[in-house]
Amino acid sequence: MQEAWAVRAPLKAIGAIAFLTLGLGSCDRSITPSSPLSQSSPSLPSLSPVTATPPPVLSPPSAAERAAANTFRQIGLDYRNQGLYDEAIAALQKSVELDPNELSGRVILGWTLHLAGQETEATHQLKQALAQQPNDVSALNALGIVYLVSGDLNAAVQTHQQAVALQPDNEIGYFNLSLAYHRLNRSADAIANARRATQLEPENPNPWLALAIAHWDNNELTLAQEAYQQAIRQNAQYDSAAILDQLKFSGFSQKQIQLTETIQQSR
Repeated sequence: MQEAWAVRAPLKAIGAIAFLTLGLGSCDRSITPSSPLSQSSPSLPSLSPVTATPPPVLSPPSAAERAAANTFRQIGLDYRNQGLYDEAIAALQKSVELDPNELSGRVILGWTLHLAGQETEATHQLKQALAQQPNDVSALNALGIVYLVSGDLNAAVQTHQQAVALQPDNEIGYFNLSLAYHRLNRSADAIANARRATQLEPENPNPWLALAIAHWDNNELTLAQEAYQQAIRQNAQYDSAAILDQLKFSGFSQKQIQLTETIQQSR
């Protein structure tokens, strides 16, 4: 992740949002599973915003188990690319079962659960990843996004603040902090974080939209329109109402999408 807009411009990332948001890389090869996969999910405990009870220390997997875990991980990514989330989750769960110490496998599973709308399970897996490695920015970014879209704004802020403290050029963290602060009616913080995101990734139109809505709700209408115009300069399709339907994939709430439409129509 070190590249990750969960929340990158939808035209760049909708189909592969987890790869761009988490910097996990894509899987191009198709693999057919050779055995049935369990799709059961355990009941999950209530966990605090970032920390979790570390998973039990297990013996290192054998070379064969690691290889099998990698194969199932690739199967899961292939299924996810096709939008087959149940099959993807089953394969990724098997991968984590075979090699529970592989951090990226748990983060990929957590993000896929989020894409499938299973936020409680996603939170659990991402917290387990952070219990293994508390300073993993990919896991923090992913967990912060899960909190954001779930409406747990204080937890989203806490998690993304930790992520940007660890990685000051973490454009994802600043972008999502802006969206969270805007929903918390903290306009100055929303503007500051959106501006930082536009500095770090000026070619991405979404941070410009975040800046636009933050200015608008701060009664800075001209600045809001200027920021929106910057988004259009990065991608001309942002001048169309059709783009509004895609913003939910980038972490915008329904009210924020409606506000974006208001700004779009005001120009």
